[in-house]
Amino acid sequence: MKAIKHLYQDSRPDIVIHLAARVGGIGANRANPGKFFYDNAMMGIQLIEQGRIFGLKKLIVLGTVCAYPKFAPVPFSEENLWDGYPEETNAPYGVAKKALLVQCQAYRRQYGMNAIYILPVNLYGPRDNFDLETSHVIPALIRKCIEARGTGAREIVCWGDGSPTRAFLYVADAAEGVVLAAERYDGGDPVNLGTAEEVSIRDLVETIARLCRYDGKVLWDTSQPNGQPRRGLDTSRAERCFGFRAKTPFADGLAATVKWYQDSACSGYRSRSGGSC
Repeated sequence: MKAIKHLYQDSRPDIVIHLAARVGGIGANRANPGKFFYDNAMMGIQLIEQGRIFGLKKLIVLGTVCAYPKFAPVPFSEENLWDGYPEETNAPYGVAKKALLVQCQAYRRQYGMNAIYILPVNLYGPRDNFDLETSHVIPALIRKCIEARGTGAREIVCWGDGSPTRAFLYVADAAEGVVLAAERYDGGDPVNLGTAEEVSIRDLVETIARLCRYDGKVLWDTSQPNGQPRRGLDTSRAERCFGFRAKTPFADGLAATVKWYQDSACSGYRSRSGGSC
């Protein structure tokens, strides 16, 4: 709380964009449900409350696609957000983030606070978190494939059966969408940020393996959860309200992410060993 107060008192901002979160993939969510709920709820609740007290002109809060019901109709529409409970493995995180939407709307009604709420789909891109214990699916797969190729391992293990679908938004597009919302949107309704394009996890693994030049086997550990069965967003509200449409083709974004990680990993190896990759 003290740090948040100091943020407002020292910086005296007109606009705050709340991007902070305690996040991770299915494994991290399943291992830390209490921590993910508490940290995400409290950091957001306090930031919003102190912004109200400070008299902040505008607050942009980023939620999560994990807030949607497990079996929401695809593509996910903002009107379906409250139609059911989120997928169990990431429900504490999703519910904590969705509570911030309630707070934003309540503060708008009672205090006239201009707080908007954006629902991004799964993000990816250079400088992502590639830690296998806490990363999301794309960086985890890139690291697995590149490390397997580097060590000569002939197989990698992926969770579930590969059937779930996901939609992904490249980081540069996400940044553009947030800026457009900050500049052009002042409404109280939540807005999806992403793409309706669905990619199965099985197809994603095959694509990343090819980009990483990994030609070994992929083993599916069906004792591990699949997560939400399908994900894809209806993004018409974002285009209508502040002119956002994702621009980066998925293949191009993946290639750029793989290249960044390869260059980063190679640079780290050279600095440690003095050799070449």
